[in-house]
Amino acid sequence: MKIAVVGSYGVGLTMRVPKAPAAGETVSDGAFAEGPGGKGSNQAIGAARLGADVAFLTAVGDDAYGHAARALWEAEGVDAGQVVTGRGPTMVGFILVEPSGENRIAIAPGALDELTAESVAAFRPAIAAADVLVVSMEIPADAVSAALRIGREEGTTTLLNPAPARPLADADWPLIDVLTPNQTEAPVLLGLAEGHGLGDADLVAALRARTGGSVVLTRGGAGALVADAADQDGAPQVVPARRAARVVDTTGAGDSFTAALATALAGGQRLTTAVGFAAAAGAHTVSVAGVIPALPTREHLKTEIGTPR
Repeated sequence: MKIAVVGSYGVGLTMRVPKAPAAGETVSDGAFAEGPGGKGSNQAIGAARLGADVAFLTAVGDDAYGHAARALWEAEGVDAGQVVTGRGPTMVGFILVEPSGENRIAIAPGALDELTAESVAAFRPAIAAADVLVVSMEIPADAVSAALRIGREEGTTTLLNPAPARPLADADWPLIDVLTPNQTEAPVLLGLAEGHGLGDADLVAALRARTGGSVVLTRGGAGALVADAADQDGAPQVVPARRAARVVDTTGAGDSFTAALATALAGGQRLTTAVGFAAAAGAHTVSVAGVIPALPTREHLKTEIGTPR
């Protein structure tokens, strides 16, 4: 199973607080920690822990955070040989986590804004060698477009995790084989106003019409609504959520889901089976504090479901 990931790396500066402050309010009694993050890096590490051969492209600064990132990827078995060293600092994200596990995040991209279409072009051999290309949207739009285009040209299955969501270029839509928005991201992708009135099945149908590919709409505790491009006439199927033993921190759940989904698809699993595996990975992740410590291995998931071969 070979996976190429084009996405972000950043350091998460996390404050656990009794409650999120309102505008102008100061909240005390917080607990601070910092650790590696960024959607692309989390997805790359998550896939590697699940047994995939992973190549990763991002941009980091020539600073302590960037050097620590390279050491992390080496330790996790992620091929980061094409990672760009930018002029700006490594991306930083400020994360507030409430006792419920809900989080709020603000990001300073720094060097990540220097990831270009040319950077992605140099990554073409890794994309061509992969079974699945994973792209997330914390990187510049030109890099997203270039990655999807190269994936299509090389015949690699393209998986777009549209987070954070923003409108896509018209030319990008038909380049997506698997699209994985949540209920908040789907309307943004479609350019719908608040109060649009579309149900989940309508959103899935509209997204599928744009891409011609498969759509996995994640819905938290309601599970995922899955429309498989291989089933042209069938209605979307519901894949139930996996109940977590406890909810400690939801920060990395989406990235864990994406990593497991890509790994299962690269291993030849049907989409609905892959989504079930991804749901188990996400449920494991929310039960553990911190992003990297929470990303599961196959051993972690064996008690939940049978792992894809």
